[in-house]
Amino acid sequence: MTVTIQSVRDAQQAISGHVRPTPLYHSYNLSMQTGLPVYLKAENLQRAGSFKVRGAFYKISSLSSEEKARGVIAASAGNHAQGVAMAAQALGIAATICMPEGAPITKVTQTENYGAKVVLHGQGYDDAYQKAVELQQAHGYTFIHGFDDPYTIAGQGTIGLEIMDDLPDVETVFVPVGGGGLVAGVALTLKSLKPDIRIIGVQASGAPALYLSKHKGDLVYTDSVRTIADGIAIKRPGKLNWDLIQQYVDEIVLVDEEEIAESILVLLERAKLMVEGAGAVGLAALLGGKATQVKGPVCVVLSGGNIDANVLSRMIERGLVKAGRYVRLSTFVPDRPGGLQRLLAMIAEAGANVIDVHHERWLDKVTVGEVEIDLSLETRDARHVELILAVLKREGYHVQVIPPFRPNDW
Repeated sequence: MTVTIQSVRDAQQAISGHVRPTPLYHSYNLSMQTGLPVYLKAENLQRAGSFKVRGAFYKISSLSSEEKARGVIAASAGNHAQGVAMAAQALGIAATICMPEGAPITKVTQTENYGAKVVLHGQGYDDAYQKAVELQQAHGYTFIHGFDDPYTIAGQGTIGLEIMDDLPDVETVFVPVGGGGLVAGVALTLKSLKPDIRIIGVQASGAPALYLSKHKGDLVYTDSVRTIADGIAIKRPGKLNWDLIQQYVDEIVLVDEEEIAESILVLLERAKLMVEGAGAVGLAALLGGKATQVKGPVCVVLSGGNIDANVLSRMIERGLVKAGRYVRLSTFVPDRPGGLQRLLAMIAEAGANVIDVHHERWLDKVTVGEVEIDLSLETRDARHVELILAVLKREGYHVQVIPPFRPNDW
């Protein structure tokens, strides 16, 4: 099948009743912050928690009786797994899903809850994909690709139809990019209906294959990926997707881990939406000013909300650090009564809340008569942090900001 606007319309009809149209929310806060009308396409509220069920259901529903009888197999970091499992369960088909060993527990559990057999293998999507190919060849399963398939792409493109129905004057759309199926389908749909619309694909800087491809003008694979946005951690994007991206996507930009974490926090606090790392990259790019020629109204696709509670906790903490609302400081005080009290009184007067205090007398860098103090503080913003540092330095304290995370702490 060649992916066209008609095949996207066919997909919309095929998945109707099984996949819910998701809401498009106007965000007053984000509009005020960016100076543009901002709308959020909440695919995190989709069945199975992400857009993936659209393409998975359309692909599986298109199979012949013989293909269905053999059972289906897929590889996924989590969201496609749940989409395939849910679609297979609805159609009465056996499903096997290969997932990385480090896949979020919540995604593994939900996939199993939909009735699929889960095989954990390797360190990332690409390892799981190779395992799925081996099992498919050994057992004759029907393979359901997560992005490099015309039916899958057409299914994802139905998001574009919904955006145009709800926001026909949209000018710019930010779309997360991993293997490329989502952005290819959405871009083809929107460009077919409104050729002058601007489509911005967004990748994590730790998984930049299609960003590099766009700049080189040829498909590039990467040797490794490392990002909290596990849903878009892909080394080898799809060839079919790449051909459509070249034709329909105007720009692909990168965002870093702290920007992703900060956007998750922003969506939680300002939009009351829980979004996973992959789902937050579009907003990270918008807030970070990463794209060019951005005009409003702007639509940001929030591709999924399947996030493990432990990962969410770490992301919130990193988001607070990025926003200047959490900081760790190290300084020295005299080792005598009242030394620590004076330091804490200054911090309280500056308006910060002390979360944690740690004393250290025995390090080599601590001289006799001194105590090293590490403080964790709750602050208002980056300017507040600078004010606290200035107050302490003015009073004679030698203060260092402690990086709360190492570069590879994800």
